[in-house]
Amino acid sequence: MARPKNKKVENVKPVRDAEATQAVILMSAEEEFAQHGFTAARTETIAAKTGVAKSMIYYYFKDKEGLYREVLKRSHADLIQTLQKLELEHLSPDTALEIFLRALLDCVSRNPKLPTIMFHEAVQNQGKYYQHSDSVSIDTTLIKILEQGVTAGVFRQLDPFQSAINVMGTCLFYFIGAGNIQQFPQDKRLLSKAMLEQHTHEAISLILAGVRQV
Repeated sequence: MARPKNKKVENVKPVRDAEATQAVILMSAEEEFAQHGFTAARTETIAAKTGVAKSMIYYYFKDKEGLYREVLKRSHADLIQTLQKLELEHLSPDTALEIFLRALLDCVSRNPKLPTIMFHEAVQNQGKYYQHSDSVSIDTTLIKILEQGVTAGVFRQLDPFQSAINVMGTCLFYFIGAGNIQQFPQDKRLLSKAMLEQHTHEAISLILAGVRQV
């Protein structure tokens, strides 16, 4: 009677090992794509950093493009899941916008590489992979909130599409430009918990003040 039980354990362990291996590869790939973008990123470097054979990367993700697509998907998963749970469509536009912004900034604060990856995507690939990523649904959610705010008279007369671009810029440039900004002699650690909390507060206050009806 013990054999079936042992067989079941043996079947589970390889699955868990495979999931763990893929997670390690994706973490290393995320770092590589954030630093170099899709074009200059090298699977050899990712393999070397993880201690995984290059052939294993191709086994799990087929090729560099498949790995890149999975990194984009993984990077947005946290925010997508959070927004789905919040049910923003049932909230007033200004409350929905504030909660959306806080969720966005919380997510990016936990994964500051994401904005840099998307920056490289825009510069190198002209949005080739972006258009098929979950980021589009995030942008759509923001535009919809702004549209509802204008319709309800809560927000001033603004172009929701253009305003969404400016909102994202206000939130995300902090992370994209961190390397340059930290050169100012102010002895501040931009990605420290205190500075990230301050950025979240300042960004949300600025955006809400900018979109609300006077």
